[in-house]
Amino acid sequence: MAEAQWTFLSNHGHVLIYLAREPEARIRDIAKSVGITERRTQGIIADLEAAGYIEIERVGRRNTYTVKKSLRFRHPAEAHRSIGSLIKIFSK
Repeated sequence: MAEAQWTFLSNHGHVLIYLAREPEARIRDIAKSVGITERRTQGIIADLEAAGYIEIERVGRRNTYTVKKSLRFRHPAEAHRSIGSLIKIFSK
């Protein structure tokens, strides 16, 4: 029987954690680290920005990302916790 291919974190979670670690990351580097396409990475970043979880500042030809760690999880089961608690688990 084949082993199931799933993870505990969604791609959105992986991108968010990567941006918290590397606020000046390039889309290419984020996509490679998470294992998704650059186009999908751009979509996730747009989702995170639209929901207010990140802010994007253009600096020259690059973007700098600021993660809003005080915001709460979206799911009701975790809504009492900030996303900063997740980021803290995976910080360097």
